[in-house]
Amino acid sequence: MFQAGTGPARSRSVARPSLGRMSRTAVVTGASSGIGAATAVLLAQQGWDVIGAARRVDLIEQLPGVRALALDVTSAESVAALAAAVSSCDLLVANAGGAFDADPLAHADVETWARTYDVNVLGLVRTVQALLPALRAAKGHVIMTGSTAGRWVYEGGGSYVASKHAVAALREILRLEEVEHGLRVSEVAPGMVNTPEFSLTRFAGDAERTAAVYAGVTALVAEDVADAIVWVASRPAHVNIDLVQLTPQQQASVGKVHRRS
Repeated sequence: MFQAGTGPARSRSVARPSLGRMSRTAVVTGASSGIGAATAVLLAQQGWDVIGAARRVDLIEQLPGVRALALDVTSAESVAALAAAVSSCDLLVANAGGAFDADPLAHADVETWARTYDVNVLGLVRTVQALLPALRAAKGHVIMTGSTAGRWVYEGGGSYVASKHAVAALREILRLEEVEHGLRVSEVAPGMVNTPEFSLTRFAGDAERTAAVYAGVTALVAEDVADAIVWVASRPAHVNIDLVQLTPQQQASVGKVHRRS
């Protein structure tokens, strides 16, 4: 049972216990909205010194207790600037990512695939490489935001599914390569998460198609995933949580979703 929070994610009035890590620094990428924003806020509530990084700095600046830095994970220069601005890093929540199409392979746009891979996979690699010296010095922790799409496949999921399978592989590779350095490496992989932007972006602003994804389902919300991430980060230093996969109760698999009428 997760102990980072109390009660369901939709009821946040109960105070959370402190993790006792007042001096530790966390960097959260993709922190301008959704899971990244919820995670940054929750970490700040737990006493972490939180740096939220994303392109939309103005949105991060609205998050209580979170310092904002500009970051475009597709730009090596931007990632290098982030690393230069971060003097220490105990926790990297590598969350930046997205889905940009739902086309079958027969009609898929290769440029969209390249964009998806650049954001979800190469962006992750760039960020980890840049912050690795600080993470090693702190014997820190990398938590990647994966997806059930990294294990389940579905029609129309091509670019996103392939990229999240790559994220799952990267987590396993980094775990093997960094164990001697004392790093912890984890992945939190949610199923259906109803955030304001994810599906709307994927379906090019089609609100009706977006609504249909979650019709009849009490989906996860960003705070549910943030709760899992903070729980993983709160384990003792000798404990590595390799993978947490969480789904709505109504989602038993990618092809088995019980929708209430």
